[in-house]
This record gives sequence, C-alpha cells and structure tokens, in this order.
Amino acid sequence: MSGIGCLTVSPTAFPYGAAAIALYTGKAELSYDNAATLPSLELDGSRIKSEDNIIFTLARAGGLAGDNTKTDTFFSLSHSLSALASFEEIVAALRSLDDYLAFRTFLIGHDITAADWMLWGSIKGSIKVVGVLKNKQHLHLQRWFTYIESLPSTQLALGSLLEAKAAKARTGSKTASSFALGLPNATMGQVVTRFPPEPSGYLHIGHAKAALLNQYFAKMYNGRLIIRFDDTNPTKERTEFEDTILEDLRLLDIVGDTVTHTSDHFDQLYKLALKMIEMGKAYVDDTDSSSAVDIPCSCAPKQHGRLSQMAHERWHGIPSKRRNATIQDNLGRFAEMTAGSEEGLRWCLRAKISVDNPNKALRDPVIYRTNLTLHHRTGDKWKVYPTYDFACPIVDSLEGVTHALRTNEYRDRNPQYSWMIEALGLRRVFIWDFSRLNFIYTLLSKRKLQWFVDRGFVRGWDDPRFPTVRGIRRRGMTVEAICQFMLSQGPSQAVVSLEWDSIWSLNKKVIDPIAPRFWALLKENMVSVIIKGGPADYTVMAQPKHKKNPDAGQKNVVYASSVFIEQADATSFDDQEELTLMNWGNAIVRRKSVSPTGKIITIEMDLIPNGDFRKTSKKITWLAVPTVAHPLVDVTLLDYDYLITKKKLDEGDKLDDFITPVTEFRDDAYADANVLDLVKGDIIQFERKGYYILDGDTDGKLEFIRIPDGKASSLASKAGLGGKLIELGTLGGSV
Repeated sequence: MSGIGCLTVSPTAFPYGAAAIALYTGKAELSYDNAATLPSLELDGSRIKSEDNIIFTLARAGGLAGDNTKTDTFFSLSHSLSALASFEEIVAALRSLDDYLAFRTFLIGHDITAADWMLWGSIKGSIKVVGVLKNKQHLHLQRWFTYIESLPSTQLALGSLLEAKAAKARTGSKTASSFALGLPNATMGQVVTRFPPEPSGYLHIGHAKAALLNQYFAKMYNGRLIIRFDDTNPTKERTEFEDTILEDLRLLDIVGDTVTHTSDHFDQLYKLALKMIEMGKAYVDDTDSSSAVDIPCSCAPKQHGRLSQMAHERWHGIPSKRRNATIQDNLGRFAEMTAGSEEGLRWCLRAKISVDNPNKALRDPVIYRTNLTLHHRTGDKWKVYPTYDFACPIVDSLEGVTHALRTNEYRDRNPQYSWMIEALGLRRVFIWDFSRLNFIYTLLSKRKLQWFVDRGFVRGWDDPRFPTVRGIRRRGMTVEAICQFMLSQGPSQAVVSLEWDSIWSLNKKVIDPIAPRFWALLKENMVSVIIKGGPADYTVMAQPKHKKNPDAGQKNVVYASSVFIEQADATSFDDQEELTLMNWGNAIVRRKSVSPTGKIITIEMDLIPNGDFRKTSKKITWLAVPTVAHPLVDVTLLDYDYLITKKKLDEGDKLDDFITPVTEFRDDAYADANVLDLVKGDIIQFERKGYYILDGDTDGKLEFIRIPDGKASSLASKAGLGGKLIELGTLGGSV
C-alpha cells in the first residue's frame, strides 16, 4: 500500500486535475511553491513531474478504475481542448462531449477514472471553455462537470488555491505550506457530524463556514450530517427561524441526512439531570446571577468591574453556599424549578465540577434554568430547560455524533464538554475545532444584528448590508465562491479579522465569464450629443451580450444621430479630441456648449466609423436619445457601505458611537431596453460601472445592487474614521 505523498504546485500555473485527484484519493497533500513551473509528485520514493503521469499514478495509488484503451484518447482530447482558441472550435468540442455523455455518468465505465480528472482539469483551467459551458447549452457535460466540481475534495482543492493566491498577494514571497484536512480517529463510513444552529435568527457567513465544514467531513468519510436545532431557549426561538435556516442551507447546497431538535431529547435530558443530582454531581443554587448586582472588581471579565454575585464567586473561586446541600434538598428544589413555581424561579441547577479550576469554564457551570415562556414546539410542557453546555454534549452522544466541530473560541469549554459525557457514562465524542470567521467592519453577533433590525437601520435580515447568507447572496455573492472560500479557511486556527477582498475577488472570477454586458448612464447632468455623420434615422443592430462569450446571446443596440453621455465623460473631453464610442466607432469632439456653472450642456461630434480604436484613450458608453419606439429604462443603481466605522469593535465600545451615518447610496440612471429581459437575481455587468445584480422592481423602476469586485476602491469604507451617529432618519433616508 502506498503512503501519503506530496504534490508541489504553483498557484499561478495550477494543475486542476492533478490537485483534485490528489485530495480525492487522499494520496497526496498539496504544497504550494510560487517558484514551481511544473507540478511535481513525490510518492513512495519516486518523483513524477508530468501532469499526465501524476494523474495516472494517483489514480492507481487511490484504487480508481483501471486504465482503458480510451484513456489515452481522453488525455489527448484534454490537451487539445485547452489549446482551442476560437469559440466555434470550443463549442464544437463541447457539443461532441455532451453527446458522448448523454447516456453515461463518467467518461469510461461506471466509476470515476483518471480520464475524468484530466478532462475536468483541462476544462476548469480554461476561462473560455468554462464560460461557454456555464451557459447551460451542454446539459449532459454540465451535469458531469458540476458533479466533479461539487465533490468536497474538489472544493477543498479550489479553496486551497484561493488561499495560496491570497498568501502570495500578502507576502509576495515563496509559499511552501501544505494543505490537508482530515478528522482524527475517523473511520470511513462511520463519521457523523452535526450542524446545531439556534433558531433565533438567520444564518450568517460565520455559520456558513461551520455548515460547509460539517458537510465536507460527512461526505469525505461517506458518513452522515445531522442538522439539529438547538432549541433550548424559548425566549428567543421561533419556528420562522427554523424554516429560514433550512432555506439558507439549501441556498448553500447543504442538505442534512436528517433534521432533529434538542427538544426531541428533553425527557432524556431531564432524567440525566436528575441522575446528576442523585450522584452528587449537581446542586441547585439560588446565588444571584442577574447583572444588576454591583461587585467592585478591577479584574472582572465584564466592563466597569460590574459582576453578578454568581459571576463574582466563579471568577474568584468562591464556593456557593448551596454547594454542599443534601441530595434530598437538591431534588426538592429542582422539583420547584420543574413546576415553575415562584420559589422555583429563584433557582438554577449547576454541575458540581470545581470551585477553583484554572479553567473557569469548569467552575460549576449552570446546566438547567427555569423559563415560563411557551416553547415553540413543546408548548407549556416544560418550565425548565437545559443550557447549551449541558445539552450539546449529551445530545451529540445520544444521536451518534462521532465528531463535534466547534470554533476554537469554545476551546476552554472543551474539557467541560467531555466532563458532561464522562460524568454520565455516555459514548465519547471527538472534538475538532477551527478558527472563528471574522471580517473587518462586520458584526456577526445575532444580538447586535437584531439591534440594527429593531431600530430600522436595515430593512430586514436579508438586507445587502448584512453578513447573513441571504444578505450576501442578495448582494451578488455566488454559492461557488462561498464554498471555495470557506473550505480554504478550514485548517486555519488563527483568529484574525479578514478583509472582504479575497472572497469578492473569487466571486468576480465566477461571474465575469458569464455576466452579460449592458449600458447605463447616470441621469444627473446628462449631456446631449449630436453625431454628425450618424444614421439619418434610428437603426437597430444586434451585438453580443458578452464579446468573449457568444453563448451569452445577443442584444439590440439602437444607433441614432442624437445620443446621451454622462457629464463626467463630457467634462473630460478636450476640443478636437478623438475618442471611441463603444460598439460603434471613433468620433472627434468639434464643439461644446457650457453652462455658467461649468457644466457641459451639449456636444457636437464628427463620426469616424473606420477610426482605429487602439489610438484612443477614452472608450465611451452612450445611449440613443429615446423615442416611443426606442425607449430607455428607468433604473436605480444602489451601492452600500459598512454599517460600522471601526474595523473591530472592542469589548467596551458602545455600538451607537460607531454607526456609519449613511450606508446606502442611490443613483438614478437610464439603461438600455435590453435589461427588461432580466429577472430578479440575474447578475450582469454595466460596462465601465461594474457588476450588478437585479434586486427587483420598486415603483416601476428596476433596482440593481452593485457587486463588489474585490478591488480596494470598491471595499473601502466611505465613512472615514470615527463616525459618531449624529442624526438618524427613517429608512427612506437610508442609514
């Protein structure tokens, strides 16, 4: 049996097929070296450099289907496909492959082989070929390509490439870090993971990482994924949130093998709480745990040294006066809690672990508390509810979870997790932790996000300013970009605040090859231009929606002797300057009329249809002056800023002091009539403006949200430093 090798690759000449099969078979880790010119595999004492031979070697080492007489044919086709230059040749080749795969799952036989990896890598490595394929004209080939690309190991390979490129951009130096992701003590076919959201809000981008990693490992080990709603706090939870969380997961192509609730186990959890009391491992306590008690304490974990009595005692290792109560007293008090009586409301149940353990998470944590609020699933059956720290490890064990994935902010509580299981003699669960995802200028706290919703600073949980899955999807983020980015972060243990540029840059690479191109002009101070030599009457000609991707289709461009251009363009023109009118030809500026305020009112130009566009520095978008027969479309272009003005809020910061005064920017514009064919959610490019997603129709006007492209200018805060909120208007004024 072969060992685990090392595949050295370059992020600038990435061998997609070789890298993907390396992680699929688990026979090689990826090592990035910016100086590498060709991939190199070291396996079992041998070094292999040809990508063809690397794929063959890894396929054999991984026990994939054996070689076939057709394998060489597909390898040759892969090489020729990547070399095709014209779209006609690419379309012909893809059509042939589509026909071939009409009644086949894989290229050779009934299982994936080296040929599949080689051809997939060749297609993935060609922007032109991927662009043609994304137009969904080759359904069988698209199905095959999407299947291979959606494999967790393939997503991991793509994610590692993103991280390697980001590292290179940050340091500019050689990268030689390996990228491998696996679970300790994992057995193929037996791994069970779980994603346990609380149904008290919407999923945000941090949850997306946890959900994707849980699904990745479940698929990697041919195991199962449980979606479990941690519904132990009836005060905050609603069925509405359960439905939206499941919808958000589907947006990310995440579907669990089963959906459960912690409340499914309330009876068992209650019995185990009684068992803890009877074993002397838990006691009922009435030490004040409200935050209203003043305990002067310079080293308090809360701001201003204010602690509850219980927190004060835990912090200083002081035992509760109830810690050594008898088992009978504890059972009686727990019965009062269970009944929800006035007396019971005073008490909580605490695990009897330690008073002064250096790890303060082990200092007698609360495991049950009383709550009289109706539960959205169990109604008024229960008046006592387990805390997350008690319920999570127990339910993990009861439901067969083998590996609990947790962000490393819980690392201090991992011993507490294990103590609960061991104290009750339950099956062990392995913990695998990873870094929490943080972004600059971004709040991920549900409480703080709810604060913005409640005060009308945003329109809801799907607002494009929010880091929720719905919010970033509404702003134009693709599932493909989210998945690749999250998996690229997988092995990292570093707790850092990430810039948004990497994920939006990746998103641009996904949408650029397929986004159709249109034109839009800002209405404010728009300039009328008379084109001498233009058509005597309005003329309509078909032009490609995407010059590099004919499969995007065609659009109608209206030509006339009277057109509009934007004030910013007009102001930049010199007298007698030659410029290019896009999709038309060159023109020379002959005359300009200027208002007393310096605004350009009209311009006259001479058309030079055969002018050389390579000699001009300015390429101008324009729109024919509208008529009844050739109208323009009223649109609104929206852009957004961060909700807060500080990159990272500190513990003592007041949220009100760092709210960005204005975060929504609206521009009225005219667009060409081709945009009327778009539907909500379509992603396009307004040339010379950027990428946009159609958000809908408001009062008869189409609204387009600008999609960040990863460039610093599109992601920089527009508010400047500081930024204390002075005056908040209504939503119409946009906060």
